[in-house]
Amino acid sequence: MNTSSYFNLFLSNIRLTPKQKKNLIEGHTTLRSSLAEDPKLKNVIVTTFLQGSYRRATALKDKNAKRADVDVVVVTNFDRNKVTPNQALEYFRAFLDIHYPGAYKFQGRSISITLPDVDMDLVITSAPSEVNQKVLGMESVTDTRNLEELGNDWRMTYEWTAPERRDAWTSSMFESLRKSEEWKAESLYIPDREKEDWEETNPLEQIRWTRDKNKATNSHYVNVVKALKWWRMGKLTNRKYPKGYPIEHMIGDCCPDDIKSVAEGVVKTLDKILATYRWNRLTEKTPELIDRGVTSHNVWKRVSDSDFINFYDHVKDAAATARLAFDSENVSDQIKYWRELFGEEFPPLSEEDARNERLQEKSKLLESGILTVNSKIQIVAGSHGLSVPKERNHYEITSDL
Repeated sequence: MNTSSYFNLFLSNIRLTPKQKKNLIEGHTTLRSSLAEDPKLKNVIVTTFLQGSYRRATALKDKNAKRADVDVVVVTNFDRNKVTPNQALEYFRAFLDIHYPGAYKFQGRSISITLPDVDMDLVITSAPSEVNQKVLGMESVTDTRNLEELGNDWRMTYEWTAPERRDAWTSSMFESLRKSEEWKAESLYIPDREKEDWEETNPLEQIRWTRDKNKATNSHYVNVVKALKWWRMGKLTNRKYPKGYPIEHMIGDCCPDDIKSVAEGVVKTLDKILATYRWNRLTEKTPELIDRGVTSHNVWKRVSDSDFINFYDHVKDAAATARLAFDSENVSDQIKYWRELFGEEFPPLSEEDARNERLQEKSKLLESGILTVNSKIQIVAGSHGLSVPKERNHYEITSDL
């Protein structure tokens, strides 16, 4: 029996709640507007856009139903050869004291803003080239919706326009969008106060890669990511790493294309992780996973060998459970194992499916002769075969057993 409806409800249960999403949108909208209107900052800010799991459509609600979080990138005209990382971050302090007094904290490579309903990371970048400034100003970059909301035709081109503004589009305009060549965004540089240097990053390439992967997996990839990130949140509670994007990156490397369901994606991704990193587990050495847009960046560099071993061993247990769920014939067994893997947010077996499963089992036993039907009950013949009204318990084990 197909469990897609159960996965749909599960995914609905673990997404950002409507309230969290509302708070997130209000938070980043207010922040970006205030930045653009600040008399001091408006002269150094080129543009702002969203990055991170929210933009890639892989964000989850907090397991404790707390605040949502979002990353806001601020592209500046700072020359990284003349402005130090600390100077770049300090330039925003006066703005933060006015708009977010007591609610911000300078971190190694960003500024965190903690509000009652949302957490925001303010990511400052140095000046891009003139060509890249034009790219970063495109509507496809500055639109704040996530990949699921934007649809699979989202492209980093000047031709891309938000779907709600295409009512007057002609077929030739759609064809032009489809054939338009995408810009390959250059890397940006963010200040690293600990290293006292600017670090290369390319969040737009991560977004683009996620879009392509989602297309290749029949739009199941981002949901596979959400499901497995939820599993990690519930099962690996004794370790800080790996988490967030590093896990998402590994899932992306291991999730097969052309999967037909989230369930298939989950079980095959876990199996592939085990096969791909088996040697790393045997040698007890954390693998290197190269960032999508920055070949010099290992996204697993913060994961210690012991953290990797712990993660791999949890994946091994999860893969066994997922395989039991995926291969089970009875829907009740499938649901039992999926709930064991994902917890109570995965819905329990419905009464209707439980009843249908019991009827199917009894039907098989009747056909085999193991069960017989009590002559006092009514048998109803319908378009789908014989049935017993309301599934009354009028079955007898044959006397010759």
